Amino acid sequence: MKKGFSIIAIIALVLLIVGGYFAFKFLKKYKLSNVEKEGYILVPTGANFEQVIDSISPFLKNKESFKEVALQKNLNQKIKPGRYKIESGADNSQLVNMIKAGNQTPNSFRIGDFGTVYQMIGRVSRKTEADSLAFVNSFNKIAQEKGLNNAEDLKNHFFSDTYEFYWTVKPEDFFKKFEKDYQEFWTAERESKLKNLGISKNQVYALASIVYKESGGKTDEQKTIAGLYLNRYKKGMKLQSDPTVIYAINKEDNFKSDIKRVLYKHLKIQSPYNTYAVAGIPPGPICIVDKSSVDAVLNAENHHYIFMCADPKRMGYHKFTDNDAEHAKNAKEYQDWLNSRQIK
Repeated sequence: MKKGFSIIAIIALVLLIVGGYFAFKFLKKYKLSNVEKEGYILVPTGANFEQVIDSISPFLKNKESFKEVALQKNLNQKIKPGRYKIESGADNSQLVNMIKAGNQTPNSFRIGDFGTVYQMIGRVSRKTEADSLAFVNSFNKIAQEKGLNNAEDLKNHFFSDTYEFYWTVKPEDFFKKFEKDYQEFWTAERESKLKNLGISKNQVYALASIVYKESGGKTDEQKTIAGLYLNRYKKGMKLQSDPTVIYAINKEDNFKSDIKRVLYKHLKIQSPYNTYAVAGIPPGPICIVDKSSVDAVLNAENHHYIFMCADPKRMGYHKFTDNDAEHAKNAKEYQDWLNSRQIK
C-alpha cells in the first residue's frame, strides 16, 4: 500500500513539475512582460513582417519569443501602419494585438503663429507619415476646389492651438479637422458681429493677426489693441503696425530674416503688407491666429485710442493714448530703453 502510494506521489510530482515547466513557458511567452525599455515604433504603410520585427526588437527582452507569438497570431498577415507606444509591462500578446488592431498613440501638434501655411506644413510633416510635398499638393488641391489660388490662401482655416493626430493621418483628413473647427467657430452670433463691423471675414483675420502679434498672444490687452486699429482704419489712418513690416520683409526673403527691432529703413519696404506705407487693412493675415484674437476683433473695445507704444516698465504690454504729444513721449521712452540695452 505504501509502495503504491509512493509511486502515485512520484508520478504526481513529475506531472506537477512538467506542468509547471510548460505553464512557465506559456506565461513567459504570452503573459509575462517582454519589454526591456519604453519607446515608440513607426510602422510604415506597406511594411512587411521583418520590418516590424526590426523596429520593435530594440525594445524587447526576447526577440524570438515575440516573433513566435506574432506568427502564431498571424501578425504577418494583418500589419496595421502607425506610431505605437511600447509600454513597460506589456507582454507579447498585447504588443501583437496592438499592431494588428492599429491601436496607435496620437502625436501632439502645436500649431503656432506661423507666418505661412507652408511653414506649418514643414513642422507638421515631421510628425506624420506623409511628407511635406504630399501636404502641399493636397492643400493646393483643396484651395483650388474652394476657388482659391493655393495652400497659403487656406491660412484663415487654421487656429493656433495644440491638437492631436495620428502619425498616419492623411493631409486631406488633417485639413478636415480644421475646417470643421472653423465652421463650428463661426456661429450665428459671430457672423452677426462680423456684419456689424462692416468689414470682410478676411479683414477680420488680418486684423486679428496684427492683434495677436502686437499682444504677444496675451489676451488681456487684445480687445484694447483691436479697438485701436479699428479706430485708425475708420479714420482713414495708416495702421502703422511693426509686425506687418517684419512680415513684409520676411515674406520677401522667404522668412530668413531675424529682425528684433524695426528701424526707419525697414518702413520703406514696398509691400501691400507694410502698413506704414499702405493705408487700410493688409490683404491677408500675417500669421496663423488663435481664436481669442479673432474674438478680440469681433468684440473690440469702444475707446478713442489711436496710438500705442510698448511699455518698457511692463514687458509685453503697451501704453495707449489718443494724444500725439503723449505718444511721442512714450515712443522716446521706449527707444531710449532699446538703446540702453543695445537692441538693434
